[in-house]
Amino acid sequence: MLYSLFEYLNNAGIDIPGGGMVRYVTFRAIFAMVVSIFIAIAIGSRFIDMLKRRNISETQRDTKLDPFGVEKKGVPTMGGLIIILSIIVPCLLIGDLSNVYMLLMLITTVILGVIGFADDYIKTFRGNKDGLNGWFKVAGQVILGLIVGLTLRYSPQVVINEKVETRIENNTEVVIKTPDVKSTRTTIPFFKNHNLNYADAFNWLGEKNKYKAGWIFFVLLTVFVVTAVSNGSNLNDGMDGMAAGNSAIIGLTLGVLAYVSSNVVTAGHFDLMYIPGSQEVVVYMSAFVGALIGFLWYNSYPAQIFMGDTGSLTIGGIIAVAALCIHKELLLPILCGVFLVEGVSVICQRFYYKLGKRKGVRQRLWKRTPIHDHFRTSMAQVQKNDPGSTVRFPGNDNKLQFETKITLRSWIISIGLAALTILTLKIR
Repeated sequence: MLYSLFEYLNNAGIDIPGGGMVRYVTFRAIFAMVVSIFIAIAIGSRFIDMLKRRNISETQRDTKLDPFGVEKKGVPTMGGLIIILSIIVPCLLIGDLSNVYMLLMLITTVILGVIGFADDYIKTFRGNKDGLNGWFKVAGQVILGLIVGLTLRYSPQVVINEKVETRIENNTEVVIKTPDVKSTRTTIPFFKNHNLNYADAFNWLGEKNKYKAGWIFFVLLTVFVVTAVSNGSNLNDGMDGMAAGNSAIIGLTLGVLAYVSSNVVTAGHFDLMYIPGSQEVVVYMSAFVGALIGFLWYNSYPAQIFMGDTGSLTIGGIIAVAALCIHKELLLPILCGVFLVEGVSVICQRFYYKLGKRKGVRQRLWKRTPIHDHFRTSMAQVQKNDPGSTVRFPGNDNKLQFETKITLRSWIISIGLAALTILTLKIR
């Protein structure tokens, strides 16, 4: 709203001191981050008190026994509402609401926020620990993926310049770029020719049909990426501050990549595709990171509130859509490596367990999944919850880790993966 207001006043010839700063993406990004942090901290304590008065807590965690005797009974849930509000308000204030990328990010926030809220509501108020039926969750994620994929396909605002070059002519910096085109090209890490065109995989269909097939593939890939990353983030939300901290690191990295892609000079310097309009992704991700930092004020150990699926599903979807908007979705396996390991650990555990049941035995790969729970679970707990089961990789019960150490180590890993992701812009 402020962005549109100042643009209107500027076009009308009304000069307001300092109003020109609103045009700069760096100012708007910093403004969005500061405001989101302030909102999250300001409303957090009141929101927690309100939830406690209504006895809104995450019952799933009440029954979990910690080997160090830590209990989390009565800790309120649905803290994701703090994150969502802290993102939306600064984006409405300082974002360009006519920009397709900003609109897609806001739509993602609302849709996944509603799905996550419905899941938390069923768990909390209806006493159903399974929450929203898994198929409804997947259906919502698929619908969102289709909305994002088809918008990126058909919106006239979504274009790229594959090659950008800057050089000095007569003491003047000149920018030379290819025409604006709609393209299924994306960035791949570690390769010199680092742009991959999905349409090239369908050359066998002929010059005309390969582009249609490439866009169909892109839309389906969008659905997969949104579903996978949002579920990976959901699985990572199991310890105080873990998901919020990891997601803030990932969000900051995507903000840097969006800034590079949205600036014609830096895009040319790093030999990346230039994506006009993607500066709004920078503004949005700044608000996203600020909201998570503010939420950590209350979610760090010992947590005063949990984000619940309202938060974890939403932040995962935000990460996925932001990467898709700036054509960096193939960097997500590196950048979101922690989410990937969490998801793979659950899939492998379930497969191994079902394989054992067919043989008439109860077997596990790890003591508990997602994998972060393995490092603080004792064999005594496993036998109590699943008598007679065996564990393929039991580890050493004398070396169980306190959850703060597991959380901090996951943050360290995420920082390393974020640095590696940015380095891929030059390592090729």
